[in-house]
Amino acid sequence: MRFHDRTEAGRELALRLKERAATGEFPDTVVLALPRGGVPVAAQVARALDAPLDVLVVRKIGLPGRPEAGIGAIVGDDQPLFDRRVLEMLGLSEHRLAPDVQRERAELHRRALLYRGDRSAPDVRDRTVILVDDGLATGATARAALRHLRRLAPARLILAVPVGAAESCAEMRSAADDVVCLYQPSDFQAVGLWYEDFEQVSDDEVTGTLHELSTSKHDS
Repeated sequence: MRFHDRTEAGRELALRLKERAATGEFPDTVVLALPRGGVPVAAQVARALDAPLDVLVVRKIGLPGRPEAGIGAIVGDDQPLFDRRVLEMLGLSEHRLAPDVQRERAELHRRALLYRGDRSAPDVRDRTVILVDDGLATGATARAALRHLRRLAPARLILAVPVGAAESCAEMRSAADDVVCLYQPSDFQAVGLWYEDFEQVSDDEVTGTLHELSTSKHDS
């Protein structure tokens, strides 16, 4: 099973969530996307549930010299969340990674300002929060996002992805109240392998999608 693109994946994920929402399972819902790849997926979910859409910007912290290999993540001004086992295995310390954290935090704030402007982040207290991404690999960014959101006291916290590594999905169940994953292939390897079109999502696409859904909610 492969999805054509993130929009198709979002539609299929939205169908699963809408079935559950019809039973009253998700009252007072807000949909949060992990940008950039999670935004086209989350947009379909927000439309199907008639729920507001916003973003939660998370930045991966990569290995020095290998930024694609995530060993941690940061959200807002939270302390970094590292994979301690990997740090110990590689002989790395938080102090050694401080410059990387500082650089990623600066990029995080830049993107948050770009995507949200002067709008404040949505109040999620006592609400159902559905956190959406385009897939779940190691779970580093999702874990940091869930930890951040849990502190904001939502009534229910749900992680929803079209595809994910089975082990990571299982691990996320301790951080979220529920994990919705349509497909957990045994030979997962990487998120992009399960999409025919996995082109990078641009900042313009993110801001355009957020503006479009914000306007449609306001008009309705």
